[in-house]
Amino acid sequence: MHIHEYQAKSVLKSFGVPVPNGAPAMDAEEAVGVAAGLEGPVFVVKSQIHAGGRGKGKFKELGADAKGGVRLAETTAEVRAHAVEMLGNTLVTVQTGPDGKEVNRLYVENGSRIESEFYISLLIDRSTSRVAFVVSTEGGMDIETVAADTPEKVITLTVDPATGFMPYHGRLVAKALGLQGDLAKQAGILAQQLYAAFTATDMEMLEINPLVLTNEGRLVCLDAKVGFDSNALERRPELANLRDETEEDAKELAASRYDLSYIALDGDIGCMVNGAGLAMATMDIIKHHGGEPANFLDVGGGATAEKVAAAFKIITSDSNVKGILINIFGGIMRCDVIAEGVVSAVREVGLEVPLVVRLEGTNVLEGKKIIEESGLNVIAADDLDDAARKIVAAAKGGN
Repeated sequence: MHIHEYQAKSVLKSFGVPVPNGAPAMDAEEAVGVAAGLEGPVFVVKSQIHAGGRGKGKFKELGADAKGGVRLAETTAEVRAHAVEMLGNTLVTVQTGPDGKEVNRLYVENGSRIESEFYISLLIDRSTSRVAFVVSTEGGMDIETVAADTPEKVITLTVDPATGFMPYHGRLVAKALGLQGDLAKQAGILAQQLYAAFTATDMEMLEINPLVLTNEGRLVCLDAKVGFDSNALERRPELANLRDETEEDAKELAASRYDLSYIALDGDIGCMVNGAGLAMATMDIIKHHGGEPANFLDVGGGATAEKVAAAFKIITSDSNVKGILINIFGGIMRCDVIAEGVVSAVREVGLEVPLVVRLEGTNVLEGKKIIEESGLNVIAADDLDDAARKIVAAAKGGN
């Protein structure tokens, strides 16, 4: 689960992490009120969407010459003008795709006098089962670009969970940033605070870009991007309350309500499969036969007919879908339950695209009988290869 910048900074601030003073605003007058309560003399007005590259982004409605989603203001009048232009308009960045995202809230904070910019992030290194620090002196840039062009400027170090964060980890971070003396001490303290925030709240990603050194000699987190482990939210309701459902894909949001593993993709063949490995294999073989999957969807091993029906409705709600492949191998999952769910969903929402069904395993004969007797226009498949060939051809208008 991702959260907005202002929410991320609030979480970090509770762990002592230094961030500029600021507050969110939902309309122009509220933005002016926030600015009036800050020290100034320069304010920063930031669009709040779940995407990076906001400063270089462009608003669809304002033309190519308009300023981006992060703007400086020297007066409250300028804050108001920026807020009026940004709120309610669609910001397109390198991470939103061409459709962009509508800006419905802002974050207004004090400006900072910047001397240097750095990069620091924490994430789970699954190869070592440790929390990893990724550190670079090249702040303010895409870390992927830095890693590709100058990999020697990206330093990674990990923390053994048996010991937790130790003082020498802080010294390593400071060294990687090229800091000495008091700044090295600040970097060590900051690294410890970030580690504490990361582990205490079940984060899966924490990125500070840039971490800045101000003219006053202070390290300050100028931006913050945070993602939490969704599986841990049940025990952290205070974090679950930070969720902004308007920033999420409507189909993925609906899937989460039924505990379905769903990820929207750019293709046109909808997939319903039980088991993550089988779902990946299904997408691979669709591509092998010249098609493009429209989603990853794992209904799980113990799905009910209601859950299967919900999954089918989510697939058909995607206007890009030109064909659907249901591929079920019944081990724990029973094929008759899948069939009942599919029939129920089709009768409720209708079927306007080709549907190929491949069933195998527990109660397979019962499942096939339910579909055959339903009267639905379903294309049967003998195996996965046969199913993939048939749905790709059908989606392209073939036989």
